[in-house]
Amino acid sequence: MMRKPSVEELGVDPEALEWKRSGTGESAVEVAFVGAWTLLRTTGGDLVSVFDEHEWACFLDGVKNGEFDHAAS
Repeated sequence: MMRKPSVEELGVDPEALEWKRSGTGESAVEVAFVGAWTLLRTTGGDLVSVFDEHEWACFLDGVKNGEFDHAAS
């Protein structure tokens, strides 16, 4: 099983990526794609999470099925 890389190991500068934002404000979620990897952070956040294709597909499935609705209320 391949180990998931960190942002540093991907060799990308997070500030140079094209981030897609969920909304406005400090708590917006931002997503960027680097090859087969999906990066996720909150607006202005230093912590960037890295997801492989399977993890990202499972996350999107959970969103579509309302698994995170309780967090939004």
